[in-house]
Amino acid sequence: MTITLALSKGRIFEETLPLLRAAGIEVLEDPETSRKLILATNKPEVRVVLVRATDVPTYVQYGGADLGVVGRDVLIEHGGEGMYQPLDLNIARCRMSVAVRDDFDYAAAVKQGSRIRVATKYTAIARQHFADKGVHVDLIKLYGSMELAPLTGLADAIVDLVSTGSTLKANRLVEVEQIMDISSRLVVNQAALKLKRAPLRALIDAFASAVPQS
Repeated sequence: MTITLALSKGRIFEETLPLLRAAGIEVLEDPETSRKLILATNKPEVRVVLVRATDVPTYVQYGGADLGVVGRDVLIEHGGEGMYQPLDLNIARCRMSVAVRDDFDYAAAVKQGSRIRVATKYTAIARQHFADKGVHVDLIKLYGSMELAPLTGLADAIVDLVSTGSTLKANRLVEVEQIMDISSRLVVNQAALKLKRAPLRALIDAFASAVPQS
């Protein structure tokens, strides 16, 4: 019985490795140097599939993977249907924030009730945030380099992930509002949890005992 774990390259992959080690699992290849998209582990029954961060919930929902590690931001945008979410792994921590050019009066724009243009990859989160505040926004969906949008006049504000804030600072942007804290979650396919209950429960329990405390 094979267990397939979906991970994305980069920070989530790196910060999941210690949790896997706690479960006695070592990934045998480095995703940065290997061209393979399916990586073997020291346990023949466990394998890792490398997918885009935004695709992790889809693979888990439809059974392409039994479980996965995914940021709360991606999970909210996806909707989380068909998945059990047993653990906040407390890794890949950052925050979702609103940022503007350092010379833009965000408070005044919001108070006047004027429409503001907001560029983001996270349209569901942004839409909900501004609706809760009663602010009218035109959302512009972008996939990369959010910081450019206010600098070129494409948008008044951006909604994006912030970890240190140094990228914002380098581009003369300031964080004006924090929407939510983000960390990565363990998600499990509901059907797999019934069919492969014992090995999956053992893995979930091992992850739970190794979760870093904030």
